[in-house]
Amino acid sequence: MTARAFIWTSALLVLMLSSCIRLLKPIRSFDSYTPPPAPDYSQPASWATLPTRADSADAVPANSGLRSRQATAPADVFFLHLTTRMKPRGWNADIANRHVNRYTDRFSIRTQASVFNAAGRVYAPRYRQATLYTFFDSTANSQQALTLAYSDVKAAFEYYLAHYNQGRPIIIAAHSQGTYHARRLLREFFDRDPALRRRLVAAYLVGLNVDTAGYRVLRPCRDSLQTGCYVSWNTGSWGHDYPPYHGALVTNPLTWRVDTAYAPASLNRGSVPLSFRRIDRPGVADAQVHDGLLWTHPSGRRGYFRFPLPGKWELRHSFHLNDYGLYYLSVRRNALARLRAWQRANP
Repeated sequence: MTARAFIWTSALLVLMLSSCIRLLKPIRSFDSYTPPPAPDYSQPASWATLPTRADSADAVPANSGLRSRQATAPADVFFLHLTTRMKPRGWNADIANRHVNRYTDRFSIRTQASVFNAAGRVYAPRYRQATLYTFFDSTANSQQALTLAYSDVKAAFEYYLAHYNQGRPIIIAAHSQGTYHARRLLREFFDRDPALRRRLVAAYLVGLNVDTAGYRVLRPCRDSLQTGCYVSWNTGSWGHDYPPYHGALVTNPLTWRVDTAYAPASLNRGSVPLSFRRIDRPGVADAQVHDGLLWTHPSGRRGYFRFPLPGKWELRHSFHLNDYGLYYLSVRRNALARLRAWQRANP
């Protein structure tokens, strides 16, 4: 599927959601379905990307001059992808579903996980992701679906630690549903384990609200070089609030601070549209933290698709699918800068 086809498919689903959300609701309760088989993370097919093979995480934007450095990268990246299961056929996706995997690889691994392929070897598990409807529902069905999805994420991370990491520094990165699970992964592993926490370069918890009170030890990053901390943002059109996110952590990816100082687009190292066919230098997006959101002025450049946050937010107000792309080079450079800072502190 092309980027244009994916955009129109997503837009159609959004219009369906705004008029009749029940069209995406699975027909039966969670307990009425037989869950898909659990992944076996000793098998390469259970991973969307591994640094030992050619895959979408190796991609760089066309004509960008960038290249993947996974073969020699000093760190690891554990990446959790966004929701790519949208149809109401059960509450969780089968990791053997080729259609879902094609979405995942082309529109999450390629355009998001690739941000980190200069700083680290990228590991991204396939997991029995919860269907899109779960983020518009507060019933036990949705909670059970998300719990099942997290059980895979946890199993993948434990396998990664036991068989792949070998004591290397770690970057946690995620988007949307991936961030939902990454928040818990940080809490259950890094927040509670000092030895593992010392290996954390940073966590990029993008595309979902993050409550800083959820951690006992871990804290938000306060500048561009702090390590052992986490950053988060959700990008929306300038001047539009989203009350459910009021009070959430927001990091400005142009300054890497959590204050409300305005950052002009001239500070943006480069943006990449969803098509991945070019890199816009300087980047097309400015940024300012505002009450749980990262505000940006829509640039009018093609390829930066606006998509709604969960809830009754209008289509034109959110850049959810471009949370990484709008600040692609700034994030890429920051991951390298934080890694170097970690190396200096841990010679």
